[in-house]
Amino acid sequence: MNMLELSEARFSARKFTDEPVSDADLHYVLECARLAPSAVNRQPWKLVVVRSPEARQQLWSAYDREWFRTAPLYIVCMRNNQACWTRRYDDKPHGDIDVAIATEHLCLAATERGLGTCWVCNYDPAVVRNLFPSADYEAVAIIPMGHVAADCPRAEKKRKPLEEIVEER
Repeated sequence: MNMLELSEARFSARKFTDEPVSDADLHYVLECARLAPSAVNRQPWKLVVVRSPEARQQLWSAYDREWFRTAPLYIVCMRNNQACWTRRYDDKPHGDIDVAIATEHLCLAATERGLGTCWVCNYDPAVVRNLFPSADYEAVAIIPMGHVAADCPRAEKKRKPLEEIVEER
């Protein structure tokens, strides 16, 4: 797929099959995330793969939705608060931006491999902090990943027209 086709194909998958994600596919998507750009190339992220039955069940307590439980694995995308680059002019930290870039690389790579993903940010942060205690890292997003079920609902992709979001001067 070219980039436009890949962008059109990616959607928020909310139902997965029982088929496990292969180690080769997992390695591929993680490698694509690793190669993502970041401010000053700091790569202030850690990607925690959650796939054992026990760890998956624990994660459900942070976001308990029936569809979420169908994923065979999750990737918790975490920001290293100590490694984030901060813009000196206004002290704006770029850690969330950097993690988001890496996360979307991961999601697009999964789409290329025939896998589905969904950005989940509406989780209980206190539960996630308890599951992944760290002085340096904080979760930014949880990405369920797996083979998309045939009856997975696909919402119509509604996007603003270019004229509404692009300005040229």
